[in-house]
Formats: sequence, C-alpha cells, structure tokens
Amino acid sequence: QVQLVESGGGLVQAGGSLNLSCSASGPIFSINTMGWFRQAQGKERERVATWPRGGNPNYAELALGRFTIFRDVAKHTVFLQMRDLRPEDTAVYSCYGGQILAAGGYRKSDLWGQGTLVTVSS
Repeated sequence: QVQLVESGGGLVQAGGSLNLSCSASGPIFSINTMGWFRQAQGKERERVATWPRGGNPNYAELALGRFTIFRDVAKHTVFLQMRDLRPEDTAVYSCYGGQILAAGGYRKSDLWGQGTLVTVSS
C-alpha cells in the first residue's frame, strides 16, 4: 500500500513563511507527478503546484512568486516552500501523487495525503 504523509503545517502570521514536506511510502516503482493541493473551509480543493517527472514545475496563479515546489524523484518526496503568506492561504494542504506504480501490481491514478493544516493569522 502506498501512502503520502505530509508534515510542516501550523500557525503563522501574515507575511511569514512555512515549509511543507511530503514523503511517499511503500514499495514504489515510480510516481509520475507529485505536488500540492489545498482546500479551504467551505471551498473546493484547488491545485497549488505540481511537478511531473521529467518535466518542469507548474504553479497555479495563487502560488506564483510566493510558493516554490521542490521534488526528489528518487526519494519520492516533494516539498512546498511558502513565503509572504496571507490569511486567504489558510487551508488544509494535501500532497498529491499521480500515476503511481508499485509492487504487487499496484496502480493508482490519483492519490492524496491526509493533509496538513496551515493557518495564517492577520
């Protein structure tokens, strides 16, 4: 079984910074895309940033200039560096893995972690 586990959420003041980490565990052969989504209370989940293996990082408009995604393909990890945080960034941030192949014939098109709460106070 493959799991995505996030860490690094918490409470930060507006203008502050926070770093999120995600590690995929299990007998993984490959993960095509890794990235981050977020969901604020009462709102739809939205993409923050994704990075396909062999490609370039892709940022949503909300992340441009403030968030940076890092990925270690070999270690199946992905990070999100967030700066200049705003109250509207408050949300549960979930790690995403797309097109996962693992031992035992495991295939998963889309997988999300449990999420980590980021709260930005004004």
